[in-house]
Amino acid sequence: MSDFIPNIDESSSVPKFLQVVDAFEEAVKSNKMKVGDNLPSVNEMCSRCGLSRDTVFKAYSELKNRRLIESVPNKGYYVSSNTSNVFLFLDTLKAYKEVLYGAFRSALPSRVNVDVHFHHYNPRVFEDIVRNAAGKYSHYIIMNFDDDRVKSALKLIDPSKLLCIDWKINVPPKSSFIGQDFGAPVYNNLLKVEDKLKRYSRLLLVYPEYTNHPKETVEYFKKYCSERQIHHDVIYSLDDLHPQKGELYFTVSDRVLAILLDMSSDKGLVLGTDIGIISYNETPTKKYIKDGISVLSTDFALMGKKMAYFVEQELKLNEFVDTEIIERSSL
Repeated sequence: MSDFIPNIDESSSVPKFLQVVDAFEEAVKSNKMKVGDNLPSVNEMCSRCGLSRDTVFKAYSELKNRRLIESVPNKGYYVSSNTSNVFLFLDTLKAYKEVLYGAFRSALPSRVNVDVHFHHYNPRVFEDIVRNAAGKYSHYIIMNFDDDRVKSALKLIDPSKLLCIDWKINVPPKSSFIGQDFGAPVYNNLLKVEDKLKRYSRLLLVYPEYTNHPKETVEYFKKYCSERQIHHDVIYSLDDLHPQKGELYFTVSDRVLAILLDMSSDKGLVLGTDIGIISYNETPTKKYIKDGISVLSTDFALMGKKMAYFVEQELKLNEFVDTEIIERSSL
């Protein structure tokens, strides 16, 4: 039997029923309450916390929805599980997202449930799913994108429970962030392989119109090439993609990577000799394709582990994971 009673902050902007929910979740997580412990009765909560019966019933109903408590006649409400429920909202399912998720899931104990959703850069879908999920999870890990409806929807989530990942845009104040910098590391990593880049007469960044990759990459690619007085261009339409000997292609899209490999093969161009390729984002297979595709990538496994630290250790995060170039035969 636990004598835990939540403290209610009358001045808080957080609804009272959610304060009750959060307090009991934290009490279970910190072992102040254990599986089998009874919660205070509705009447006791009303009396000791100054709450209405509707507020207490709403809080207890939400705790039941989260599978944290159950109720039985003549026993009342009791802790049925010490499980945490995490809301993970990604853009799309790609190979490197599987690495991210795998590392995240592996670093969490089995008592943590993870509900995975995808928004596919659709603002309406993003808004609807976040609105439906708000207030129902212990933690929210969300991959943002550039849209006003994203910014508005995130206001529905308690910032102390929110971790925005990958792209530092529309991150609410007081929430956490971990991701990658899509700008300066592009410039810095191109400098690292400058000797190899000099073998090519022209550098081309393929940035297709359909991509949602941040534009900072384009800016810093141009900055590097302009400052080093390198002949360069940005290709936005695949109709303008005609790989030639002596060119190096930097692509932010795996779909474009496949097209480039097909075109190069059809023309008899040898990777790393006749033509160069750098691909954005490491995947488990790129080191095996054509004896190895050079990549510019963050460490998605490390990002996944840090996401788990946010959930388990209640860490406040605000950091970029390093982006590094991995040189392989395509360069």
